[in-house]
Amino acid sequence: MNADQIAKMIDHTLLSPVSTKEDILRVCEEAKRNGFATVCVNPYWVPTAAEALKGSGVGLTTVIGFPLGASRTEIKAAEATDAIEAGATEIDMVLNVGALKSGERDAVLKDIRAVVAASEGKAAVKVIIETCYLTDEEKRTASLLSKEAGADFVKTSTGFGTGGATVEDIALIRAVVGPDMGIKASGGVRDLATARKLIQAGATRLGASSSVAIVTGGTGQGY
Repeated sequence: MNADQIAKMIDHTLLSPVSTKEDILRVCEEAKRNGFATVCVNPYWVPTAAEALKGSGVGLTTVIGFPLGASRTEIKAAEATDAIEAGATEIDMVLNVGALKSGERDAVLKDIRAVVAASEGKAAVKVIIETCYLTDEEKRTASLLSKEAGADFVKTSTGFGTGGATVEDIALIRAVVGPDMGIKASGGVRDLATARKLIQAGATRLGASSSVAIVTGGTGQGY
C-alpha cells in the first residue's frame, strides 16, 4: 500500500489543550493538501474546522467524553448531538473504562448505544476502548460491546493514556469483531512502516498527528 492510499485512511489529529485557531487552520490545510480522510479536533474547534474544510471532501472527526470516558451517558449523547450540529461527520467516543473494569456490561452497552443513537444517519461512531488499561479479555469484551451497540469502529487509544496502538491489539480486535467492522489504530503511529504494519494487522483507519511525516516518509514526534 503506497503513501497516497494510506493518506486516505488517516484522521489528521490535533487534540492538544493548547492548540490555537491558527493551529486548527493549519491542520485543515494539511489535510486538504494531502488527501487525509478527516481532521480530528476537540469539540470547541468543530465550527472552525467545518468552515475551513467546507467543500474539500475531507471529513471532520471530534472526540466525545474525552479523554477519560467517565462523563455521564446523557452528557456524551448531548455532546455528540451538539458536535454533529456544528459540522462533525465522525464521532470518536471514549468508552467508560471504569464501568467496563467493574463488570458493568449493561452500563457500557447503554453508554455506547446512546451516542450511536444520537449520531445515527449523521455521523460514523468510533469507540475508543483505551487498550493500554485493559486486559486481553477486557479488550475482547469492549470490542464486542462496541459491535453490539452498533458502532462503526473500535479505536485503540486516546493518545493520552500510557500507551497507543500495537499490532497485537489490532489483530486481537480484528479477530473479535470480524472482517466488516472498522478498526482505528491511534497513538504512536509516527512513520510509514508502522502505519503499514497496523493496516496489515487489520486497521482500516489511522489516527495520527504525525500524518504529514507518515505520508512523506519521515518520522513524527507527536500523537
